[in-house]
Amino acid sequence: MAKAEAVLERLAGPVCEEKGVYIYDAEYVKEGGQYYLRLYIDKEGGVSVDDCESVSVALNELLDAEPDFIKDAYVFEVSSPGLDRRLRRDWHFEKAIGKNVDIKTFAPFMGSKAFTAKLLGYDHGVLSIELDGERVMLEKGKTASVRLSIDF
Repeated sequence: MAKAEAVLERLAGPVCEEKGVYIYDAEYVKEGGQYYLRLYIDKEGGVSVDDCESVSVALNELLDAEPDFIKDAYVFEVSSPGLDRRLRRDWHFEKAIGKNVDIKTFAPFMGSKAFTAKLLGYDHGVLSIELDGERVMLEKGKTASVRLSIDF
């Protein structure tokens, strides 16, 4: 985890607990020339805009008081991870077992770099998935992204 993300999570932990939400993920990224520090929060039943605003207001003061942990100008955002939430941490994968996931890989895997599969298991960085009716193993490190699949 990057330093900025680690500092954000350290500061956000007590705030989120007080507000009745939990940290789903954090990221510090550059998009279109602008840096973004993002905190994704969740709770049973989902978070509201009011939850995000409450956490954001409380954390803004703490972030401003933290000495130079990010040197560049950045935009701070607090939001829900969404229905198509990205799976990055071990517990994200464990919680998603039995669900369909959209996977993008760095190199072709079984003929494709993007596919939907059922997540059957997760163990020590290896995804067990059902793809084309077959159970196969895929190392997490070979994936560019894994997200919960939304079926409309």
